[in-house]
Amino acid sequence: MKSLFLAFCSFILVLAFSVSSNAQIIDEAPLDGLFEDEGIDQYRPMPYPSIRKADVMWSKRIWREIDFRQKFNQKFYFPIETQANWKSFIVTVLDALKEGKLTAYDISNTDELLVPITYNEVIGRQTDSIYQLMQRPYPPYEEFDTVIYTEFDHTKVMRLRVKEDWYFDSQRSQMMVRILALCPIMIKERNGQEVTEPLFWLSYPESREVFATAFVFNEFNSAARLTYDELFWKRLFDSYVYKEQNVFDRRISQYATGTDALLEAERIKMEMFMFEENL
Repeated sequence: MKSLFLAFCSFILVLAFSVSSNAQIIDEAPLDGLFEDEGIDQYRPMPYPSIRKADVMWSKRIWREIDFRQKFNQKFYFPIETQANWKSFIVTVLDALKEGKLTAYDISNTDELLVPITYNEVIGRQTDSIYQLMQRPYPPYEEFDTVIYTEFDHTKVMRLRVKEDWYFDSQRSQMMVRILALCPIMIKERNGQEVTEPLFWLSYPESREVFATAFVFNEFNSAARLTYDELFWKRLFDSYVYKEQNVFDRRISQYATGTDALLEAERIKMEMFMFEENL
């Protein structure tokens, strides 16, 4: 009886050692890189420089659009499949909305952040259901009704609208800019034509904490990874102006098309540049 008890205890000890060894093997993942990645949770956004109302002698509000399909802006769109500490811009935003770290605001004609909406509302608006009449491919070839569901596809988000204020700081004698809000744009195809559909607005100052902990691919140096906050802060994107603050509150596309619209956008940018130069 004593020998049986000792054998049972030995079996339990061997089993426990085996489980602990397997757990240790699972927990200790192999090193995938030159050194262990400590994460970027400790990253914080760079603080804005102080500004006084009395120092702002001139300001103008500008709306820009960033096209992810341009080569210089592809860092916003990729990767398609999320990797460790590396997500596309829209996936970073959607994950933050789902976790409650960001607040999305409904689209309004004035581009103001007025009505908050939830993550489920954002996804639900992009989930379409279409009733379609179909015919069976086998006898008796009867017709039947079916519902085709189209779920939200984040890979179709290919543009980003940026609302920003340009101002001249008389204390620093410098033209400066503050990004106010961001709006992801989805590209859809309807009747053979490309249609843009804005999703929601985000407050950029509120989003900086999230963007400061999201890596962006740096094609020049993998050891100096950028974050989305640094991407906006350093203006490392290519964009075009689609609206300036005006008395009619209209976009460039409402009074100019084609080449004329491009020239008008360049005129607005050159006008701000020359204002600073003339000062």
